[in-house]
Amino acid sequence: MLAVWVEQLLGFASGALGAIREDERYPTLMAWAREEGPAHFEDDLATAQALAPELWSQTPLERLDFECEPLARPGDNEPCWCDSGLRMRQCCGAVSLPGHVPGHLMWMLSLREWKGATLKAALASGLAPSQALLEAGLIAGESGQRGRAQQILESVFDNPDWDNLPDQAEPAFEILVDLYQERGFNRKRQALLDAVFEHGPLSLRGVALERLCLLHLDNDDLDSARAAFVRAQQALPDSPTLAYIEAMLLLHEGNEEEAAERSRFWYRRLARQGDLEPEQLEFLAELAANPGATLAEQLLNAEADLAEPLVSLQSLMQELPEAPSLEFQRGEDGLTYHASARDMTHYAAFQAVFVAQVDPEALLGFDSDPWLQAEEWLPALCANPEWLDSPAVVESLALALTSRFGSLPWMAPSLFEPLARRLQGWLAQAHALQGSALVWENADNAVLLRTGLALVVGMERGARQHSRQLAERLLALDDQDSLGLRELVLDQLLREGRNDEALTLSGEAMADDQVESGAMLGMMMGRLLALYRLGRYDEANEQLQRVYQHNRHALVLLYSDSPREPSGSSTEAAPGSPAEAWQYRTLMRDQWRSTPGALEWLSTRDPS
Repeated sequence: MLAVWVEQLLGFASGALGAIREDERYPTLMAWAREEGPAHFEDDLATAQALAPELWSQTPLERLDFECEPLARPGDNEPCWCDSGLRMRQCCGAVSLPGHVPGHLMWMLSLREWKGATLKAALASGLAPSQALLEAGLIAGESGQRGRAQQILESVFDNPDWDNLPDQAEPAFEILVDLYQERGFNRKRQALLDAVFEHGPLSLRGVALERLCLLHLDNDDLDSARAAFVRAQQALPDSPTLAYIEAMLLLHEGNEEEAAERSRFWYRRLARQGDLEPEQLEFLAELAANPGATLAEQLLNAEADLAEPLVSLQSLMQELPEAPSLEFQRGEDGLTYHASARDMTHYAAFQAVFVAQVDPEALLGFDSDPWLQAEEWLPALCANPEWLDSPAVVESLALALTSRFGSLPWMAPSLFEPLARRLQGWLAQAHALQGSALVWENADNAVLLRTGLALVVGMERGARQHSRQLAERLLALDDQDSLGLRELVLDQLLREGRNDEALTLSGEAMADDQVESGAMLGMMMGRLLALYRLGRYDEANEQLQRVYQHNRHALVLLYSDSPREPSGSSTEAAPGSPAEAWQYRTLMRDQWRSTPGALEWLSTRDPS
């Protein structure tokens, strides 16, 4: 019965609002209520007449600058306020409505209806109830009206009564943060987070910290993500979301065993408390059993229309047979791979559904977003696995998967490693032809090399050893490092604690002048970290001076705990700029922080 009442109430209230907006006069509403209102309640005129005055009293009126014009409720023996001519106790006073009428309903419906200057003025009036703002904003967000949702939800958190926020404030906050992120409003997002951190109730501060942690993970800023997680744990020590976030964080950091151990800890702890929903407890149990697989399954199932084909792709990847051999030709300037007629036939069939074209001017890009047509090409690929015998198809798939899942370590085992094994079979053929390089510009070599780069990046977080091995194989075939893999291999060696090898790699690259300007700071700082870890402090001091000469911002931004992000840090950074230093901090500060004494040593040796 309650669901029926809610549906009837919303239908009647929407119609009543339309009648009110004709001239914003009470008689117009009552005329509508008598003529059209009963149809909403199975021809019950009494209910329609009794409800109309209640709704009028809470409706904001444009002619009154969005104030309401509430009616005085008559006494039992006074004339009824529906203008029927009867006494109140004989008319509307005798009607018992089937359910509750929210006091903010007409404000909420008005906010859904108003547009442009009217909506802006209504929000600026400060008269809208918080609950109405919140519900109207959530509805707009769920219906894809991003601009309207942002405009309305901003009013919820614009100088609010932080101790008395309405119900569902947490999902509204999360939607607004998502909107800012999607629309690139980074300053607004940070201002909202700062306001919640400073003024918000404990529960909302915890949610904000959880979101901040996820944002840092999306940006590969593991050090900031770890700091945000610690703060969130202090604010909400018993939040089930923390189990999920810590598992993600540890997997990003490459600590698979610790991720499983901590997931088991969270499950035991929260299960003992006994206040979780069965679905939450089941998820924590699955997370404790296998964090990576559970996160991967959750992600795929959250992909709406793509969940089923993505799961089918996972299954296909696990069953791929060994790829057929390619034909390489040796020439004066190295090896060349030429696509065979079979390769091109498979690729042409794939391109009939996968319309995006690889951008030849970019290392990892398309001329359009391939995921816009994923509902077509994913099922077609799963139905025709032989297409993956063509390197060009593997290239397109690897690039597409990296663009969507490349930053998620738990996706590496099921999606990236099977493709990497396929590529490595082809590269092994080329490597067996000793003394010849696989030059980017020759024939179709770029297809293999670009595929390799995409898979190295895709596996970098979730399968570091496999990623490094593939990168090293590519470097052996492409000694000019046209893919810029040396810096990536150096970072991985440092993460694995292989400092001697890191020192050798950086020394050889810099001695041969094979480091591109964009990778110079990373190579120099990687060498500095390796020297410090190995206790070669005199050489480290000399290297530190070279770093300072290259980029005088790098050291202070690295050892400072909470520096301000420089402008332009999200775009390509010029050598020597603060943005270049910030990008290095984002990627590698966690390694410096986890090296005992390293940041303190930097702070005492900074030439500035």
